[in-house]
Amino acid sequence: MSDPLTDALDVLGHEYELIACDPDLADTAAFCEAYGYRLDESANTIIVVGKADPRVYAACVVLADSRLDVNGVVRKRLGTRKASFASGDETATLTGMVSGGVTPFGLPVDLPIWVDQRVMDQERIVLGGGGRDRKVVARPALLGAVSGVEVVADLAKPQPLPNH
Repeated sequence: MSDPLTDALDVLGHEYELIACDPDLADTAAFCEAYGYRLDESANTIIVVGKADPRVYAACVVLADSRLDVNGVVRKRLGTRKASFASGDETATLTGMVSGGVTPFGLPVDLPIWVDQRVMDQERIVLGGGGRDRKVVARPALLGAVSGVEVVADLAKPQPLPNH
C-alpha cells in the first residue's frame, strides 16, 4: 500500500529516517524530551494566513528554539496588512494534517514553503511526519530538494532557551 509521505520523500533523492513516536508526545517540547532530540534541531512546519480576501497561506519551517516573525517578515512576504497563525481547522483543511504532525512534504503545490535559513544551517533536522505518530529525521538538504521551497533569512528570531 502506498504511503503519501514516503512517496513524497522518495522522489527527492536524499536519505531520511522515519521515527515512530507516541501521538501524545508529538508536540515538539514533549517529543524532544522523550526521544532525546534538541530544540535547535527540531523544525516545526507552521501554516500562516494573510488576512485578505481571498485569504493567502504559506507554510513556514522554523527551528523550535525560535519564534516565527509573523508580523514582520511573514506579513510582508504574504503582501497583506495582517497575518497570523492559521487555526487548527484551517491547517487541517489546507494540508490534510493536524498540529504536531504537519510536514513540508506533500503539501499542495500552490502553497509557498518558506524555510528559515537557520534550519538549513543544522547538521540534521527533525520534522513532522504528516501525522502525530511519526517524525522525519534528515539533513536539511532534503528540504532544499522540495519543489517551491524558498530559504528566507531571518524568517524566525532565535529565542533564549530556559535554564533547567
